[in-house]
Amino acid sequence: MHLDRYDIKILQILQRQGRITKSALAEEICLSVSPCWERVKRLESEGIIEGYGARINASLLAPHTPILVEVALKNHSAEAFSRFEAAMENTAEVVECYATGGQVDYIIKVITRDIDQYQRLVDAWLTADLNIERYYTYIITKQVKCRSLSEQFLAEQPEKEKEDA
Repeated sequence: MHLDRYDIKILQILQRQGRITKSALAEEICLSVSPCWERVKRLESEGIIEGYGARINASLLAPHTPILVEVALKNHSAEAFSRFEAAMENTAEVVECYATGGQVDYIIKVITRDIDQYQRLVDAWLTADLNIERYYTYIITKQVKCRSLSEQFLAEQPEKEKEDA
């Protein structure tokens, strides 16, 4: 897909300010409202913009403990991976799960009320025989940065297209 500087700027702005008005967005990228909004709709229809959401400050809602977990599986069959991934999909406390290459098979972000609830969750995974060989737990003490795409990645897109031409 060809993205020009206007598309890139739209993505950068929407990633930071998902609730920006059509007119404010158009003004920031120096286009009139209609062409700007057509670009946003095209980016949505082509799946580049997958949706919009709110970043929620969970610490203001209730006590919680965010945890990162590295998981290595015993068996590396397709069935073993599918079974584990289905369990992660069906576990409400799992908010992110990534299959990885290297020393571990998955990195998972879990949010529970406290460590006790987390330990009960892991015990349930181990009893469910999800083929877990070992797991490592990392308590998140502070979020330093969170972005879905880096500004640098978006900014580099036009340069990449020039190289391909």
